[in-house]
Amino acid sequence: MAISTEFQSHLVEGITTIARLWKVTRRDGAVHGFTDLDLNVQMDGVIYKADTGMTAHALSQTTGLSVDNTEALGVLSTDAISEKDIRAGRYDGAEVEAWLVNWRDVSQRFLRFRGTVGELAREAGGFRAELNGLSEALNQPQGRTYQSPCSAVLGDGTCRFDLEQTGYSVELDLVSNVDETVFEFADMALYPEDWFVRGRFLVLSGDAEGLSGTIKNDAVGENGARTIELWAALRAEMQPGDRVRLEAGCDKLPRTCRKKFNNFLNFRGFPDIPGEDWLMSYPIPSGQNDGGDGREILDLDDDDTDNPFSPVSGG
Repeated sequence: MAISTEFQSHLVEGITTIARLWKVTRRDGAVHGFTDLDLNVQMDGVIYKADTGMTAHALSQTTGLSVDNTEALGVLSTDAISEKDIRAGRYDGAEVEAWLVNWRDVSQRFLRFRGTVGELAREAGGFRAELNGLSEALNQPQGRTYQSPCSAVLGDGTCRFDLEQTGYSVELDLVSNVDETVFEFADMALYPEDWFVRGRFLVLSGDAEGLSGTIKNDAVGENGARTIELWAALRAEMQPGDRVRLEAGCDKLPRTCRKKFNNFLNFRGFPDIPGEDWLMSYPIPSGQNDGGDGREILDLDDDDTDNPFSPVSGG
């Protein structure tokens, strides 16, 4: 973004009314504005607050593809960034814009930085946020991986499975929880044990609304009661009665894709690719010389199903 002629003229006057503004847009859509000025500044419908103690370290920028980076510092506040929201991870991956603005005329401005929040930590009554530039995404591996399990995420654009089908997702109220990791629900006898293992646990209401986790264990107890354990704690308080959505899990294997979801046409793995031990193999007079246990042999003539809701018909 180029500096406008009016803003450039203001900068060369010597006596300026310049403020630094930061706009933070969380992944759940919440927007917060901060400024190092001693007055609030309003720009494009966002109020940039002055009572947060927000400041930033020197900004490093380059003309190549190196990652621009800086840090932002601020004071924890219930009206701005709270310790509870940081603990819950609500600012992880949030979009950040850093502006240089004439606070008397906010139309005179310059966008100095745009990126995302990286590592964010609490310290001494405040917080320290690492900010990564847009080119950070270029450091991520790209392209398709050739592997035996499916590389798609259940329900995404490559998997194409509709989780709204009967039996593949359910919304219900929480009965109890232990350490934000183990949760109990009632009246779920319809679903087989382990049906939700590797599935998504999404909170729909309460203090943890919008947070999600991956299901580690799924056990059926007395009277159809259900115990769901997550791989990692949600890091937010949950109370009995909070609404939760559970989605069926997928272990990325061909048999599961075909029998549990009847979705083998969209399977994105390579179950017949030789295992690594195939490189060390040598001719033998008998038996299979196919790389050992590195691949799963798919029996397309086996019509039994692991799905009580929608039995497989055909391969």
